[in-house]
Amino acid sequence: MVVLGIETSCDESAVALYDSERGLLGHRLYSQIALHAQYGGVVPELASRDHVRKTLPLIKDLLNECGLDLEQLGGLAYTAGPGLVGALLVGASIGRALAWALGLPAVPVHHMEGHLLAPMLEPDKPAFPFIALLVSGGHSQLVQVEGVGQYTLLGDTLDDAVGEAFDKTAKLLGLPYPGGPALAELALQGKPGRYRFPRPMTDRPGLDFSFSGIKTFAITTWRDSPQDEQAKADIAHAFQLAVVETLVIKCKRALKQTGLNTMVIAGGVGANQLLRESLDVLMQSLGGRVYYPRPEFCTDNGAMIAHVGCLRLMGGEQDEPIIRARPRWPLVELSPPGVS
Repeated sequence: MVVLGIETSCDESAVALYDSERGLLGHRLYSQIALHAQYGGVVPELASRDHVRKTLPLIKDLLNECGLDLEQLGGLAYTAGPGLVGALLVGASIGRALAWALGLPAVPVHHMEGHLLAPMLEPDKPAFPFIALLVSGGHSQLVQVEGVGQYTLLGDTLDDAVGEAFDKTAKLLGLPYPGGPALAELALQGKPGRYRFPRPMTDRPGLDFSFSGIKTFAITTWRDSPQDEQAKADIAHAFQLAVVETLVIKCKRALKQTGLNTMVIAGGVGANQLLRESLDVLMQSLGGRVYYPRPEFCTDNGAMIAHVGCLRLMGGEQDEPIIRARPRWPLVELSPPGVS
């Protein structure tokens, strides 16, 4: 079965074709970074309009690139949530309309399940069960994964997620949008030890996260610093180190609590090099293994949606012919494919 996946949850229009036998056939992405950069963040209305303009041309280009016609598709998958409701409705409407016109089954896909299972797109795949650290957009979660659709939430963010903290701190320091990658790049020029940031919620038991305080600490530190370029780099270095060490501490606790020794890191922050290196060291010390998607599949993409859609369609799942968009959609509400 060849499945077309459509991702329009936020500021990237992305599509992909996934074959149940051959794997990923191809994917295309159009990023709206340039569109939103002048505003310092995503403008929902502009994002939705750009998805309307870009998604269908991307689908046509992808089909031509892969040498396929619409009639050769076996199913459709589209991101139904969580995300910006207007943006979600664009992809859901296109996916549903194509499925109805072609007489094909279609499934709404949970954006975070797409991220969680993205490492399965790689040749070297993790085996179930494992612990997943999901660090994407407004999400910072630790999840115990027993199989597709079998998720137990171990820890969640109580306020700002790690990605939001990166972006807000970067904006404070005057870095360009998107802030997270820019802050990580600047941190490479920082001097270790000049500033020390707190490791939030690591001095108490539990697996929940809170990053609003560390953002406030960054504001205070910047206000009391010389506010020159070196101070900016030193703050970026101290901030990133504190965030990464906090995530590593929580991951270690989750592994100990569950007795598992396999981890998956997914979502945009999963591309952070310091986080990857630190978790590699942790898992080696524990005799375990950590898996990541390739960097292009850490951020939003169509491949992860087509992949999950294919898994669910092959499991006998399909949705009613209605357009669904859920800006809020808890991951733990999902069931295994074909189980309602």
